[in-house]
Amino acid sequence: MEGGSNHRQELGRRGEELVCSFLKNIGHTILERNWRSGHLEIDIISLDAEGIHFVEVKARKDSIQAPPQENVDRQKQRRIVKAAQNFLRTGKGIPFGSHECMFDVAAVTFREDRADIEWIPQAYIPIYV
Repeated sequence: MEGGSNHRQELGRRGEELVCSFLKNIGHTILERNWRSGHLEIDIISLDAEGIHFVEVKARKDSIQAPPQENVDRQKQRRIVKAAQNFLRTGKGIPFGSHECMFDVAAVTFREDRADIEWIPQAYIPIYV
């Protein structure tokens, strides 16, 4: 099973690299990658003219599985929002506290000869209660 874990990690790293390139091409500045706060993590934090983006990357090989973005369920969303709140309280995050915050998903599907990126800006909006 360990080989499977390494394969998934490598697939994830490749997906994140492609998404970072994609984001740069559409005008984003990458602020952080794999930012951690305890057990919470944000794959990519970027900035563009609209605000700060907290991006969850999901990468999969082409298969009969559900689309990768379907794995960003409410529990995962809450964890990302909590991590984003923690980031905005840090020295690196404080300057962006007044920016619009967006929670995006990038789904990368690797096929035999290519990788497809489905960019879902503002994939979800946190509800604070």
